[in-house]
Amino acid sequence: RGLGDVYKRQGKLTVALEVTVTEELRREGVAQSSGFEITDKIKITLSKNPQTDDAVNEYKDYICNQVLGTSLTLTDNVENGAELNFDDFSLYVSVVKE
Repeated sequence: RGLGDVYKRQGKLTVALEVTVTEELRREGVAQSSGFEITDKIKITLSKNPQTDDAVNEYKDYICNQVLGTSLTLTDNVENGAELNFDDFSLYVSVVKE
């Protein structure tokens, strides 16, 4: 799986497929690469950032429901967190299995 177009030629026939990684596939990939099962319940700690804090607080329940999170905490410093890079800022996140 990858992003972009994939072309398959067979004789005179060319098939173009647009391959898109959905949010569900992305979450599944992150869970598998982190040693989590897709059904595991988790505690999430996310670094504070003025560009995201309001959205995280407003949608905290929604975020937790999407990833089976039992809690989502904003903090100044995330110990041993993974870095999430965005266009003009970074966040750090820690995910711990319950």
